[in-house]
Amino acid sequence: MSTGNTVTNVTAGKPKTTGAVYRAPLGSTIPTDPTTALSSDYICLGFCSDDGVTNTGNMESENIKAWGGQNVLTTSSSSDDTFKFKLIEALNKDVLKFIYGSANVTGDLTEGTGIAVGVNGYSQDDSIIVIDMVMRNSAVKRIVIPSATISEVGEIAYKDNEAVGYDITLSCAADSSGKTHYEYMYRSSGQTGQTGG
Repeated sequence: MSTGNTVTNVTAGKPKTTGAVYRAPLGSTIPTDPTTALSSDYICLGFCSDDGVTNTGNMESENIKAWGGQNVLTTSSSSDDTFKFKLIEALNKDVLKFIYGSANVTGDLTEGTGIAVGVNGYSQDDSIIVIDMVMRNSAVKRIVIPSATISEVGEIAYKDNEAVGYDITLSCAADSSGKTHYEYMYRSSGQTGQTGG
């Protein structure tokens, strides 16, 4: 039973120092808790901008009226679940593969040929996305998106006073249980609560 306001339940969300946003191909093992180590299928997408991660859930409903105009029923007609963040490791081959599609990115930055990107309208691969963060008083939170597609890529700016980045919007598809994403939280005295990139 709640006894009133609890200030320790108020929190910010910060990235884990070991990485916050991870991507894996569909078919990889999907985590079901906030602390189990991710399998080697998951690749960290590096630093995000200080805007962090934004989740938007848009729901549209329809009112059913009875004769005489009284509202007697409200039904959900559609629902969208999206995440938005800006990846700022523009020299990271895995980030480029995520943005442009794995088949469109070849080579390696440290090899003699370097990286080559062939742009064909952003033909990305659907992915599993995991977002790991640290909350207040050593709590951790993990967001798991079982099937994510990049639905929008923002304007890419090349300027001398701003990090080159990819401002993306992810659209979440429902899994076999009808869920578009999952959120898991846990607090342990063993967590350090450190934050970073």
